[in-house]
Amino acid sequence: MKYMVGKTSHGDAVFAVQGENAIDLTALDANVGTDLMALINDPALVESVVAKMDGAPSVPVASITPALPVAQPGTIICLGLNYTDHIKEGGYDIPDYPALFMRGRNSIMAAGSPMVRPNCSDKLDYEAELMLIIGKGGRHISEADALSHVFGYTVFNDGSVRDYQRKTHQWTPGKNFDQTGAIGPFVVTPDDLPEGASGLKIESRVGDEILQSSNTGNMIWSAAQTIATISEYATLEPGDHIALGTPPGVGHAKKPNPRWLIPGEVVDIEIEGIGICSNPIVDEADFVRGVAAE
Repeated sequence: MKYMVGKTSHGDAVFAVQGENAIDLTALDANVGTDLMALINDPALVESVVAKMDGAPSVPVASITPALPVAQPGTIICLGLNYTDHIKEGGYDIPDYPALFMRGRNSIMAAGSPMVRPNCSDKLDYEAELMLIIGKGGRHISEADALSHVFGYTVFNDGSVRDYQRKTHQWTPGKNFDQTGAIGPFVVTPDDLPEGASGLKIESRVGDEILQSSNTGNMIWSAAQTIATISEYATLEPGDHIALGTPPGVGHAKKPNPRWLIPGEVVDIEIEGIGICSNPIVDEADFVRGVAAE
């Protein structure tokens, strides 16, 4: 199943995507709600609403304004170094243990929303990433059982303000500027993808310019290994998000000059079988003026 959360002229809803069209699941059953949490928490509700889809009316996917798949995710954990060539281009040693950091709620936003370059820096970088959403929580999850805890996979652009990321050994500042982490718009359940969403082409682009191009099969730590590792120290909850790192080709490592994102550009992150997360780049001053005018 491919899900999308968003807004149409009829309001906020959860949709089941079928090609270029989508069925409003919230209209079929109000218990679905307006983000994925009800479906994540209640597999029986999933079965019930799927049974009602046959013959249900649909709307064009293009008519839906994307929203976050989970409106208020509890924990957002990101894996920083998970592709060997990306580790090398950043000047790091290949780690024995995954580099993990966290993002706050204000740092993320939906596909289609502006990605904001802050006033204090022009070094806004892109990072194409596979992201998973936890369906079944737990602690001390074994690698063998880990994938049964996944509700679905989505696309993430881990927008990073590089000079602030490098200010300390902890990456928190550069990874938590408001409105820099784009998620969605689609969430695909594991039954529609290869095991662990491995072997999928992953790419970032601005227009015809290909910035990154790799394959999720090149990850050092798989989805299952990452879930197992994180659950050694943290209890995972339904709706938690885990981002699985970016491949080589990021802007700060481009030669001879870094390739930063510029206001007016649109950055696309695409993962095979899941979809495209597309976001315009805006300057913070313009973004603030736009919000104030609404």
